[in-house]
Amino acid sequence: MYAIVEIAGQQFKVSKDLKVYVHRLEGKEGDAISFAKVLLLDDNGSITVGAPAIEGASIEATVLQHLKGDKVIVFKKKRRKGYKVKNGHRQSLTQIQISGITLPGKKKASKKEAAETAE
Repeated sequence: MYAIVEIAGQQFKVSKDLKVYVHRLEGKEGDAISFAKVLLLDDNGSITVGAPAIEGASIEATVLQHLKGDKVIVFKKKRRKGYKVKNGHRQSLTQIQISGITLPGKKKASKKEAAETAE
């Protein structure tokens, strides 16, 4: 089971227990966050495509850490003019781990309900 979800302006293919680096998100390390803009769901061959998003579907994730990406050097030069500019950039990132995918129309089962159905 996987989903394509939009997180911070970018689209990611995610599945349960996957770790993903995304642009910096609000929240502290260990916080649970949810993304409601699910564009596509694949439930064991049954594909659901949103227009543009699937109503009722959501992705739950946990913030693992905030960090910075690799340094990128930006160098500009105009030949024969003596113009040279060197800049660097490090993108602020957040590492998240996908904890679950909620399908539309199905509510998230609590621990008590899961224990009752197992009996």
